Amino acid sequence: MSNGIPLEELEQRAAAQRARIHQSVGELKELKTSVTENVKERLDPQRLAREHFWTAVGVASLFALVIGHGLAGVFVD
Repeated sequence: MSNGIPLEELEQRAAAQRARIHQSVGELKELKTSVTENVKERLDPQRLAREHFWTAVGVASLFALVIGHGLAGVFVD
């Protein structure tokens, strides 16, 4: 059933293919780990809060001012 190809050569080819597949799987796992760590680092809330503290304070203050002004309009004629 090997169409004239010796069994030993077929076994060697299969072993080489398994080795390539194993290497590819290892590379994909490394890539996944690298991407996961990169995303976690970029989306770290503590780091983002430290880097953009004054922007967050400004947005929160503006939000509080708008809400406060709106609520004051309800109680004042």
